Amino acid sequence: MKSILIIDDEIEIQELLTIYLTNHGYTTIAVGNGVEALAIMQERSIDLIIADIMMPQMDGLELLKRTRQSSQIPFLFISAKSDDMDKIFGLQFGADDYVGKPFNPLEVVSRVQALFRRIDAFAKRAKQEQECIEIGDILLDLRSCKLYKSGIEKETTSYEFRILELLMRQAGRVFTKAHIYEQVWGEEYIGDENLIMVYISKIREKIEDNPRKPVHLITIRGLGYRFEKGR
Repeated sequence: MKSILIIDDEIEIQELLTIYLTNHGYTTIAVGNGVEALAIMQERSIDLIIADIMMPQMDGLELLKRTRQSSQIPFLFISAKSDDMDKIFGLQFGADDYVGKPFNPLEVVSRVQALFRRIDAFAKRAKQEQECIEIGDILLDLRSCKLYKSGIEKETTSYEFRILELLMRQAGRVFTKAHIYEQVWGEEYIGDENLIMVYISKIREKIEDNPRKPVHLITIRGLGYRFEKGR
C-alpha cells in the first residue's frame, strides 16, 4: 500500500481527502502544518505528500524546500486559486503538481494516481535500461544473456556476448583488438589478431543484414572496432 501524508490546517480537508484516498486503497496520515509533517517523515516512510501552501508555523513552500534537500518524494500542492504566484513558486521549487481550491476530491485522487503511474513507469524504464542494452534493432538482454535482432533471438557464445556487451555499453567508442581481448578474456593481449577478427565476423553474421556491409559493428582501419550509436 502506498502511504500518503496529507498536510492542511483545515480539518475538513484532512478528513475529506483521507476518506477518498483510503477508499482508493491508499494509507493516509493527516497533520496540520509543516513542522508536524517533518516529524512524521523522520519516523516513517512516506510515498507522496499532499500539502496546502498557506499553513501556520511552516507553510507548504518552506516544507517543500526542506524536503527537497534530502528527498525527491512526489509533492502535490493544493492551494486557493488566487495564489497563482505561490503555485508557480511551488513548481519552480520542485513540486510535481497542484490542484486549486475548492477542488473535487476525485480530481485529487486522479492526480495522485497519475503521479504514481509516472513514477512507476520511470522506475521500470530505469530498471530495463540497467538490464538491457538496446541500439536500433539490436537488443542485448543482460539478465538472460540473450541477443535479439529485430525481436528474433540469435544464439551466441559467451565470448560473443561479452564482446557485444563491451562494445554496446560504450557505443561510439573505438576499441582496439588488444582492449577487447584484455576486457573479455581477462588476460594480457598476446597479439592474436585473428582471434578477435573471427569473433567479430561471427557477431556480424548475427546482427547485420549484410555482414559484408556492416552498419552496426564498424571496422575503424588501423584502430579497431566501434559499435554505432542508435539514431
